[in-house]
Amino acid sequence: MDKLLINNLTKTFPVGRSKRDHLTVLDKVSLSIKENEFVSLVGASGCGKSTLLSIISGLQTHDDGDLKVDGNDITGPGADRGVVFQSYTLLPWLTAKENVEFALRATGRDKTESAELAMTQLKLVGLEKFADRHPGQLSGGMKQRVAIARALSYKPKLLLMDEPFGALDALTRVQMQELLTSVWEREKLTVIFVTHDVEEAVFLSDRIFVMASNPGRIKTIYDVPLPRPRTAETHRMPEFANLQADVLGSIRSEMRDQ
Repeated sequence: MDKLLINNLTKTFPVGRSKRDHLTVLDKVSLSIKENEFVSLVGASGCGKSTLLSIISGLQTHDDGDLKVDGNDITGPGADRGVVFQSYTLLPWLTAKENVEFALRATGRDKTESAELAMTQLKLVGLEKFADRHPGQLSGGMKQRVAIARALSYKPKLLLMDEPFGALDALTRVQMQELLTSVWEREKLTVIFVTHDVEEAVFLSDRIFVMASNPGRIKTIYDVPLPRPRTAETHRMPEFANLQADVLGSIRSEMRDQ
């Protein structure tokens, strides 16, 4: 059974003053994602990647089509989906541990259980020694680790990530990619990852969905047949370079056709 199934999803936004004028942002998008699969959405700016992720999260509605997680319709936000954005969205007056606890308390867990689970998740991302630090005392990479720990704390079925490493420096970004793959392998997650970085998509993913623009739709799907676990050596494999070139070529040809 598919973990996520999307069939003929359409999303429009009103433009201008007339109620009849609409811009189609996503047009009949269909895709399926399997249990424990790691997939990336790539494409030119404005192709609807983030909008699609937001609809899956339940933060935005859609006009037509079906979305199901484990066969159940998505009708709004839910604890079955964890979300990590490029901005860390941490509460600055709370410590790292308290930020994770805050999310857990919102799901109905009591104070003791929330505290225990928060520390477990911070250990998972290597931040147990920084549990009492406030966001302003943490580096960008550490803040994003807290955001990941928070998103995983209530055991979601899907982890949705929208350019989570886009604001990080190159070295920290590589470290976060390696951390994410280790957490994904350990926790048996299903991950949907939005990125502009094709190299990142190839390194992380089982499949890559290239989106076309105006309106947004799925153009091409690439399997990533690279062995796991992936390391720095993976980047030097000929298969890696060839797949990266193919995906980039697909995006560039779409941009030329606009």
